Amino acid sequence: MKINQKKYNFFTRIGRAFKLNYVKLLRSSGGAKKVSLGFAIGFGLEMLVISTASLIYILFIPIVRLAKGSLPASVIGNVIGKLTFLPIILLPFARKIGKLILPMKVKVGHHTPFSFQNLMHGDFSTLLTLLHGGVHVLIGMTFFGIILGVASYFVVHYLYESEKTRRLAKRKNRSLLHKKLPNKNFV
Repeated sequence: MKINQKKYNFFTRIGRAFKLNYVKLLRSSGGAKKVSLGFAIGFGLEMLVISTASLIYILFIPIVRLAKGSLPASVIGNVIGKLTFLPIILLPFARKIGKLILPMKVKVGHHTPFSFQNLMHGDFSTLLTLLHGGVHVLIGMTFFGIILGVASYFVVHYLYESEKTRRLAKRKNRSLLHKKLPNKNFV
């Protein structure tokens, strides 16, 4: 038996993914500080994924554990960072900021094209050609990661606390309503 499922367009799916991760974030345990710290670390590290060729994921879990943040919240922050496409949008600006912070030109020996086969044979000099110009991007994206991570910490902390007070007020109103209603089971 085949069940007909409704197909959503691309933008609706992205909106639904945002909402799902937002609800997961606000319902995760650990307190406001732990959740916001985890989210900020995950969101900030997402800015470094492109410029480090995804090598930042090796350090992802140790950084979250050392900072004593929430790992599920950091994964949610990382996913939300991916869904916003911010790392791609900020890439040209990161290069400019990186050149402002480190104004010297980065020059790597002779320019040879990158060859994966040479890399597998132990010739790591071709790997340095990938970093040519990428140092400025790495510096700029680190700058953006720090700024966006700090900003997202305060935003998530505020949202977590306001959702917590809203849920407590709703629970209190529900319990008051149940106390006022007469018990129908009593005869």
